[in-house]
Amino acid sequence: MKTEVSEIADRIYRLSTFLPAVGPTGFTFNQFLIDADEPLLFHYGQRSLFPLISAAVKSVIPLEKLRWTTCSHVEADESGALNQWLAAAPRATPAHGQVGCNIWLRDMADREPSVLANDEVLDLGGKRVRWLDTPHVPHNWDAGVIYEETTGTLFSSDLFTQFGPATPTTESEIVGPAIATEKAVPYMPVTKLTEPTLRRLAGLKPTTIALMHGPSFKGDGAAALTALADHYRDRLAA
Repeated sequence: MKTEVSEIADRIYRLSTFLPAVGPTGFTFNQFLIDADEPLLFHYGQRSLFPLISAAVKSVIPLEKLRWTTCSHVEADESGALNQWLAAAPRATPAHGQVGCNIWLRDMADREPSVLANDEVLDLGGKRVRWLDTPHVPHNWDAGVIYEETTGTLFSSDLFTQFGPATPTTESEIVGPAIATEKAVPYMPVTKLTEPTLRRLAGLKPTTIALMHGPSFKGDGAAALTALADHYRDRLAA
């Protein structure tokens, strides 16, 4: 296995590891590094992948420069290597929304976390990251995503998940593959919050959507998120 490093937007790097044995056609696990005066890592990855992913980060910045770490929700591929990162990056502060800090991060992290309010912006120095609470989207009560304002990049966690290997970026349609994947592996609870949450994300009008499992989408992110919101609205109605 190898973790591939690709710059998907200005100073935003996709760290992608393809596991061929996962799922019917393999599965990509992606983390993202925002290189700024105070760099931020989104998704910690599994503990078993930490040597590969940390080596990929070191190809961009020294680990001791890493200042912030966060993820969408508690799950092995999102948060498994949390404390390995904190040990390797002594300046890094783990951050999450209020619910996530309350129900797991304060207990699991070896370092006191920073609580991010809904819509709070972290000024990283050259990059600006907004935290958005998205409970149960894609899943788990503690879920949230981040949006990098200077590049228009939405880090969408499990939204738009695809099976199979993936190029670093794509301009191809991502809604159909996401719906097909979710039908095969129904990972997302459909509630009355699903549609308005997706429409709220569409209102950001991202030009890049950084998928955790799949390629990073370049194009009309608002249209993709709106189409996904329409799909879940219709499913809930049915």
